[in-house]
Amino acid sequence: MVQRVALLDYGSGNIRSAQRALERVGAEVTVTSDPKIAVAADGLLVPGVGAFDACMQGLRAVYGPRIIGERLAGGRPVMGICVGMQVLFDAGTEHGVRSEGCGEWPGEVTRLEAEPLPHMGWNTVEAPADTQMFAGLPAEERFYFVHSYAARSWELVTDGRTHAPLVTWAEHGGDRFVAAVENGPLWATQFHPEKSGDAGAQLLKNWLESF
Repeated sequence: MVQRVALLDYGSGNIRSAQRALERVGAEVTVTSDPKIAVAADGLLVPGVGAFDACMQGLRAVYGPRIIGERLAGGRPVMGICVGMQVLFDAGTEHGVRSEGCGEWPGEVTRLEAEPLPHMGWNTVEAPADTQMFAGLPAEERFYFVHSYAARSWELVTDGRTHAPLVTWAEHGGDRFVAAVENGPLWATQFHPEKSGDAGAQLLKNWLESF
């Protein structure tokens, strides 16, 4: 079965590279800013490149937070990449400006306390043992990062009646940050799977196979 993925176009993100990467692993991809198409697709991918505040402005212009919320309320898959992951948190602070995010997860995205910045290039991650996102990939696999900001703590506490999110970590210059999250239908990566070669392709395939 071919999965239909809506790639949300809100003026920020590596739209074409993400589209090619998804098509490479068998998805039927529609690049769209139409809320109806974005809500109805089998999966929604939210890319993101640039500043947190600018991305949130672009998302709000196409009703992105509402689209994401509607999908998750119905248990429908959403995946965020890079700033598309960061905007899922409560807020982000860049250059002294604090901007509200989508609020799907508590916590704030802040500047890494590391050198050099940006964190640019290949890095390993620390994935939990029961991850579905990294299934079929060796523990020492490397992924491609380009960022200076990240969620540097995880604040979501579950009540014990629901599955706790699976959080993957990475480290740069001695600063530890959230590299990926699997939270039911909501997946996200700080790194760029679409720029991570065969490893990124396997991760995107795992996402498609999750729904």
